[in-house]
Amino acid sequence: MFRLTLAGLAAGATLALAMGASPAEAAKRPDRCEAPLPRPGATFAGPVDYVMDGDSICVRTASGLVEVRIADFNAPELHERGRGAAAKAAMKRIALGRQVVCKADHRSYDRMVSVCRLNGVSLGDLMRAAGIEEGGN
Repeated sequence: MFRLTLAGLAAGATLALAMGASPAEAAKRPDRCEAPLPRPGATFAGPVDYVMDGDSICVRTASGLVEVRIADFNAPELHERGRGAAAKAAMKRIALGRQVVCKADHRSYDRMVSVCRLNGVSLGDLMRAAGIEEGGN
């Protein structure tokens, strides 16, 4: 069982590295945020604990890390040369470690599509103000 646990950790770190995380981020981050998703229409808040890419974040709530797909911004994909990495870096500068308030809209896979606001301004608007072009898949 111990070997299986180490293998699982290594696989999770490898996946996180492939998604553009630094080795330190890959080691501390779970494969995905695993808190129960809020109901559509619910408001939830907490600091942004992890930035997956330019439009996906993990918000730390009382029930754990909630995976959020930003509803009002469609970032370039990480594999898009330069653009994806720039979008992720901008989201980190804007939101990482900061308190956001999110309004849950609907579930998409294992995440909640939500508009999240930082000091009353949506993260999507902040990304556009930072000069990040939309255009992901």
